Amino acid sequence: MNKFFLIGLTAVSLFTANVKGQVSMPAASTTQTIIQDFGMGRIELTYSRPGIKGRQLFGEKTELAPYGKPWRTGANAATRIRFTDKVTIGGKTLDSGRYVIYTIPAAGQWDVVFSKGTAYPGQDGFKENDDVVRLKAPAATIGETLETFTMLFSEVKNESCELQMIWGNTAVIVPITTNIKDRIRTQLEAALKGDKKPYQQAAGYYYEYEKNYPKALENINKAIAENPKAYYMYLTKARIEKDMGNKAAAKLSAQKTVELAREGKNDDYVIFGNELLKNL
Repeated sequence: MNKFFLIGLTAVSLFTANVKGQVSMPAASTTQTIIQDFGMGRIELTYSRPGIKGRQLFGEKTELAPYGKPWRTGANAATRIRFTDKVTIGGKTLDSGRYVIYTIPAAGQWDVVFSKGTAYPGQDGFKENDDVVRLKAPAATIGETLETFTMLFSEVKNESCELQMIWGNTAVIVPITTNIKDRIRTQLEAALKGDKKPYQQAAGYYYEYEKNYPKALENINKAIAENPKAYYMYLTKARIEKDMGNKAAAKLSAQKTVELAREGKNDDYVIFGNELLKNL
């Protein structure tokens, strides 16, 4: 047999044995990606989640997240965040785009940095002149100990939310806001001049964002006039009237919600209407 063929066959055999010998193992620090709808856009957050694993967490000498030194806010690589719309953090506006989050832990307070240095793998590439936003965030002590580093969005509202970072018994909160009210108002005012007027959306806007209850009531009445069987609109009307302090009118609207929802065989709105009636 040709010796070159034997050499090649041996090499293939060794390669095959090596591939067969590989074992798939989970990553020591798993990666999580969170996509959170926010305002008129969304936030995408990707980070790695180290565990404490019996080691000292935070402090002067620990290797996990030492006090006073830039930390990539996770394991493996710097935590990455992307905004599809403008947001405000620490009193500064960030344009839509990609950033990385560095933190500098300390007892009772962390520096939180949103950096444009997205090319760097971690704290080794940290440069202060890449800072876009730097703010000080209180580090609160919580009652339970969380083994795995966790980031999440909480208190998500129309124009505000909180980015939480929790590890061990420490929790850090970064408030994030956005301004969508002006854009919605501009769109509504233009649409209300058109042929098909968005009365229901206008009512929701003036009720939720402006707290302009008379204008919200005016628009929901116009919407109901176009669709008198819309039980969901009567529920909106009842809530507006309740917040205006007109309980008698709110009761009639809530009763109408229940009546029309039963006709439409929508049990959810029957429940919603009855719950509102109980609170009047």
